[in-house]
Amino acid sequence: MLVILGFLMVAVFMYLILTKRATPVVALTLVPVAFGLLAGAGLGIGDMITDGIKSLAPTAALLFFAIIFFGIMIDVGLFDPLVKGILKLVKNDPMKLVVGTAVLAMVVSLDGDGSTTFIIVTSAMLPLYLKLGVSPVILTVVAGLANGTMNIIPWGGPTVRAASALGISPSEVFIPMVPSLIVGLIIVLAFSVHLGIMERRRIGSLVYDRQLVKQGASTDTTTGRDGGTGTGGGDGSAGQFIDGLDPNRNTLRPKLLWFNATLTVVLLVVLVMDILPIPVLFMIAASIALAVNFPKVKEQGEAIARHSSSIVSVVAMVLAAAILTGVFQGTGMVEAMAEWLLNVIPSGMGPYLAVITGVLSLPFTFFMTNDAFYFGILPVLSETAAQYGIEPVEMARASITGQAFHLQSPLVPAILLLVTLAGVSLADHHKKVLWRAAVISLTMLVVGVALGQIPFG
Repeated sequence: MLVILGFLMVAVFMYLILTKRATPVVALTLVPVAFGLLAGAGLGIGDMITDGIKSLAPTAALLFFAIIFFGIMIDVGLFDPLVKGILKLVKNDPMKLVVGTAVLAMVVSLDGDGSTTFIIVTSAMLPLYLKLGVSPVILTVVAGLANGTMNIIPWGGPTVRAASALGISPSEVFIPMVPSLIVGLIIVLAFSVHLGIMERRRIGSLVYDRQLVKQGASTDTTTGRDGGTGTGGGDGSAGQFIDGLDPNRNTLRPKLLWFNATLTVVLLVVLVMDILPIPVLFMIAASIALAVNFPKVKEQGEAIARHSSSIVSVVAMVLAAAILTGVFQGTGMVEAMAEWLLNVIPSGMGPYLAVITGVLSLPFTFFMTNDAFYFGILPVLSETAAQYGIEPVEMARASITGQAFHLQSPLVPAILLLVTLAGVSLADHHKKVLWRAAVISLTMLVVGVALGQIPFG
């Protein structure tokens, strides 16, 4: 029964999200509560939800103060020179802009934190997308694919989790998978080029059609050219960012440019060194940035209020996602689904468990947290695979190939932050990104098999 309820809960949730019949916050709240009660949670559902919120509270704090910090850096003009430099390089070419977005996301992803990556990429690139008329959905797709592919770096999280769960070294897992990572990044660039060319053609057609309209031609020729993507979102976040880069805004602090740049670099360096918890780092950095750039209390309040819509949207979705994870784990649905899966795998498929694990890592890490998959399901799969001579390190390598797909999950706070800042609906993002992410993940798995890092049979 738990297995059926688990799969039904996932199906109902995804249906509501993809068909836009409910916002992510509403779906993440009501669907798990309803199915949790059907699973017999009773009044205990309160404790389950509380446990889920406790587990994601640090993430909510991180996003809260990260948005404030980088929002302040945008307000004071830290990223203005970068935007101007990129604009010179792309030369109003949508294709170059999209490829530049992918490269920037790959480089920034080296810090291992998706939220930081998306804040920097969005703040630097979104104004250019809006200026050129390129759909912000393309930005979220490219940035999401780049960061998801890079997510297998040892300090990013999944590789460490897989290694810790199976008692092996992260380097044993990651280093042999470097060729798979390189191929995955090449595919990301290929998708970026294709999407950029499509946007270049679409924008060119729109410009041509507008010229015809000005000349008195029928306005019917412009109908449906952009496929409904538009050049902005419905929550005002995109407009907020483009307004924030007004060269004449009164929040600019040119005399503090080097201070703000140094503070940002120090923050990222300390973040990579892992000296303090990331939420604590952003709390301290945001407070310093506020105090130095806006010494008056009124100015500090106004600085926070300018980014309040983004803060409320993303933090609300994170806390709502905690309800789903809490119910999933508290009711035992995760364990029941894992046991069912092991029972339905024919014994003859045992020698292929590494590849099966790689394929299953796509849906499993999409519908549950990395912690639940790597610490709850992977050890069970690895123990079963050991009976067929498959080493734990080989299972770990296979398990991380689904990260490009995993990162697009609504349970990942970073992706919620990305779509919120870009003003893009999660449904529009998923329609363009999911199949591309699946291609990248499965290709990385195939490369691992071809090079002998992941056993097949």
